[in-house]
Amino acid sequence: MKPSLAELGTDLLATDRRRRLIALARPPVGVAVFALTAWWADSTPWAWWLTPVVVFGIFVAVVTVTHDVVHRSIGLGRKGTEWALFLCGLVLLESGHAYRATHEQHHRIFPHEDDPEGYPANLSLVGAVLYGPVFLVGLWRWAFRRAAGDRVQRTWLLVEACAPFLALGGGALLWSRTPALLVYAVMAVVGSWVYPLLTVYLPHHDYGDTPLTQTRTLRGRIIPAMFLELTYHLEHHLYPSVPSHHLAELGRRLDPFLAGEGVRPHRVP
Repeated sequence: MKPSLAELGTDLLATDRRRRLIALARPPVGVAVFALTAWWADSTPWAWWLTPVVVFGIFVAVVTVTHDVVHRSIGLGRKGTEWALFLCGLVLLESGHAYRATHEQHHRIFPHEDDPEGYPANLSLVGAVLYGPVFLVGLWRWAFRRAAGDRVQRTWLLVEACAPFLALGGGALLWSRTPALLVYAVMAVVGSWVYPLLTVYLPHHDYGDTPLTQTRTLRGRIIPAMFLELTYHLEHHLYPSVPSHHLAELGRRLDPFLAGEGVRPHRVP
């Protein structure tokens, strides 16, 4: 039996105002950096090659904070949670409310046929790559059906579904004045196609029958830091209420238990 959070230390659940502000500020700061980079690229064309790096950082920032918002682990109230889901999803032209519905389902029943988020774990490597363009569409459709009878949630979902179309359309209209909006929108949409591979297939494929074998954990200094500790996937599945900024410490405290159970973390740079 896994140790309780009381045994591991309830300080792992702590999130102060500074941590919360940093997490919520990263996505808009990333967008501002993209805008400045695109402005610079108008006079220095080679600077456009920097924009994919900036968008990668935005993806990591949004996925991390939205993850914590979904699990109510950064101290937001009910109204704050709803708006954070909307605004963080809007940064990447995605539906934060669809993600909440499907991610909570993923934690409840993985592996199960009614887990749309976990479905790519059953595909091949090539299948997970090819599934990318329809992944978020499938999550949204599942969440919309699930919200039948809930007018508020369906309103959030419908409004969020408009974001990519408005951004792509607006970007096309503004192309002659500035290509920045369309470049950003295309990068956001195409970038989301890696979700099935990076966030589902790689952590979960060849999963076992127990919670300790249904996903993996990656340990190291550089790559976990680049992904804001999201590589601690096993630890997150075992203790989803622990915020992302404590996952590395959670991993250290779990090491004796994992070693005793024969679980070996994968080492990366």
